[in-house]
Amino acid sequence: MQTQIKILQQTRSNVLNIVENLSIEQLNKIPPNFSNNVLWNFAHLVVTQQLLCYKLSGLPLKIPTDWVDKYRKGSKPEGSLTATEIIPIKEKFVNLVDILQEDYENRIFQNYQSYPTSFGIELTNIEEAIQFNNVHEGLHLGYIMALRKSI
Repeated sequence: MQTQIKILQQTRSNVLNIVENLSIEQLNKIPPNFSNNVLWNFAHLVVTQQLLCYKLSGLPLKIPTDWVDKYRKGSKPEGSLTATEIIPIKEKFVNLVDILQEDYENRIFQNYQSYPTSFGIELTNIEEAIQFNNVHEGLHLGYIMALRKSI
């Protein structure tokens, strides 16, 4: 799993590099033919990782619960975020990878509720969830890159 955590860290570093180089206006902009923006994708990654790894393991989320409705699959941006509102999302984006690694090493993921993904893959344990989350993060890195070119 160490390699999977390293992949997650690197993917998040790549996403963070894009986010940090865009203005607040660019982060909030929804270009034509898109249904969301860079910020939504950024926050969506935080929420999805928490749902896949923690919620399906029956563990408490390490994010504010209102983020789930705002950034879960099927949601859309509900207006623009301010620079101040972005700060806690960035902090969680970075810190939650280390927390996941620590929690995995401490073996807190004892149970897992099976989950059929929209990719057609059924997740049955935390290892599969972490691996699938990396696929999901790569997909949204691609979306973020496409959004960056469109704004």
